[in-house]
Amino acid sequence: FVSSQVEILDGETKKQLCFLDKVEPNATIREIRLMFHKLYPRWYPARQSIKLDPKGKSLRDEEILQHLPVGTTATLYFKDLGPQIGWTTVFLIEYTGPLFIYFLFYFRMTFVYGLDERFTSSPHPVVNLACICHSFHYIKRLIETVFVHRFSRGTMPLRNIVKNCLYYWGFAAWLAYYINHPLYTPPSYGKKQINFAVIMFLLCEAGNFSIHVALSDLRRNGSKTCKIPYPTKNPFTWLFFFVSCPNYTYEVGTWISFTIMTQCVPVGLFTLLCFIQMTVWAKDKHCTYLREFKDYPSHRMPIIPFLL
Repeated sequence: FVSSQVEILDGETKKQLCFLDKVEPNATIREIRLMFHKLYPRWYPARQSIKLDPKGKSLRDEEILQHLPVGTTATLYFKDLGPQIGWTTVFLIEYTGPLFIYFLFYFRMTFVYGLDERFTSSPHPVVNLACICHSFHYIKRLIETVFVHRFSRGTMPLRNIVKNCLYYWGFAAWLAYYINHPLYTPPSYGKKQINFAVIMFLLCEAGNFSIHVALSDLRRNGSKTCKIPYPTKNPFTWLFFFVSCPNYTYEVGTWISFTIMTQCVPVGLFTLLCFIQMTVWAKDKHCTYLREFKDYPSHRMPIIPFLL
């Protein structure tokens, strides 16, 4: 092979940051990041965005230099993504918060509802059930984060963790305050409504977990390459026949069932915002599948079968 040369420019100023000589043509972008890191230690690989065009898309780690539309001297552009934090750490922080914040309200801490004896316990069994379901949901998420999830991207910008925690922790406090409030009133249709919601909740949680396992299996060998997910023998994965992101479908179903179970307005608002955000994520993922795979199933929708 004839060695290549790589010129890396600042994406904003177009100033040359470095010139790498005698780079193997089969070098990956990850290897080029490591070379760049040796010259600029403060910009570790996860902090680097390497592009073919200053306004273009970041190149993936596994992309190979000789397969890119460049000559023997490749010009690449660098952007500093800022301090990064690992996705596993992000999820552990985001999901541990709601778990413990909810308990502050469930156990009727005196600084929340006061010292009145009427405020020390709830006469409604659904309040206990809601605490069990809420705790189960976040414990499941924590377990998945440690043992199931395999991330295609290892980090996210550190500044985003504050925004994400405000969202998850803030909503957990808001809905917990009303569900555990001494003046809380149980669902209008009593046990029938609650039992229906619990069954729906458990089915959606099982479905969500099954999809996460199926997606994790696609990366079992450590590959970060995007693959088309297909249904397996597990019936919960058959939703892949109809949507690209059934994990989001089941997640929204979980919160709809929790809304029905508690009949609480803050929970309903949280569910609505979850649905909007997950629809955005699902559409982005769906577009990625369509762009990268010409044989992608044409009948799939992003998140809701036959509709959206």
